[in-house]
Amino acid sequence: MKHFKFWHKCFVFTVFFSSSLAANAGTFEDFFSAAKLDNESVMVGLTLRGFDLNTVDPRGDSALLIAVREGSRKVALFLLEQPSVKVEARNPKGESPLMLAALKGDLDMARRLIQRKAEVNKPGWTALHYAASNTTQASQEMVRLLLEHHAYIDAESPNRTTPLMMAAHYGHPAVVKLLLEEGADPLLRNEQGLTAIDFARRGERQESADLIAAFVRRKRPTGTW
Repeated sequence: MKHFKFWHKCFVFTVFFSSSLAANAGTFEDFFSAAKLDNESVMVGLTLRGFDLNTVDPRGDSALLIAVREGSRKVALFLLEQPSVKVEARNPKGESPLMLAALKGDLDMARRLIQRKAEVNKPGWTALHYAASNTTQASQEMVRLLLEHHAYIDAESPNRTTPLMMAAHYGHPAVVKLLLEEGADPLLRNEQGLTAIDFARRGERQESADLIAAFVRRKRPTGTW
């Protein structure tokens, strides 16, 4: 009889533990699905149940980062209202929610993240690098916003690429012009020895290359004869 009770308890514990694992797995999947699909009601329900809102998925992405990346606005705004949510939680690539908002050109989201003390400056790739890579003219406003919040204009990535270089190769010529006017140094070189004008030429961005070349010419001191 004692053996029966023992095995019965083991069976009950195993069933309970297995059910708990299945429930937790379902909760985990629901959490990240809600972040991707902008399902605010599911996110609110999980929050009320005490789910850790800073949990990361197998790739190391937080729910806030996913929501910003996927354009899940309702979920992103809800998460930003939760004091426990870490707005600076970065994925293994070093990307933060602010960086992705900057890349997407989501000005309102960037403002809200900055209000929550998201870091505008950090070592390595920065939000300004990402903003400068946006191909639309609207990226000017994002760049201005970041500069207003003291983004370092000549921030260097791990290979010493600057925001101006990114704008020259990928971004809009208006952003190249703005960065130059705000003091970006067009003569800096990355680890490969390339300047911003080299980036523009490699990206076949003739307008940006011309803007940089004209700026450099204006800044050269005129000789006296």
